Parts: sequence; C-alpha cells; structure tokens
Amino acid sequence: MSNADLFVKIESLPSELKKEVEEFIEAILKRRRIRSPKKKVLPFGKYKGMIKMSEDFDAPLDDFKEYM
Repeated sequence: MSNADLFVKIESLPSELKKEVEEFIEAILKRRRIRSPKKKVLPFGKYKGMIKMSEDFDAPLDDFKEYM
C-alpha cells in the first residue's frame, strides 16, 4: 500500500476514527522508541596502549616471496 492510498483511506474516515488512528500511530512510535537500543559511544583513545603491533608489520611475508 502506498502512502497516497493510506492517506486517502485515513481522509475518508470520520473525525473520531481519525483520532483513534492518530493515537494508534503514536503508540506504535512510542513502543518503537523504547525498543531501539542506544548506541554506545566509545571515548576516543580508550584502548590506547593496549594493542601492540610487531615492528615488521609492513615487511613482506616469506610465504609470498616467489610472487614478488
């Protein structure tokens, strides 16, 4: 169903039913806001010093010498 079709159906309702539809939509939106998990924002630099890279990280691997 397109938005236009939905709009036409809602517009054809009597005013008391339009109010019910509005309340129903508000209830759905409220329930959806409650369910959506909040994204955890990690502070910049939280893991600084906890990860170590080897000194030869960018050096070519011995396994690929024949392809170079």
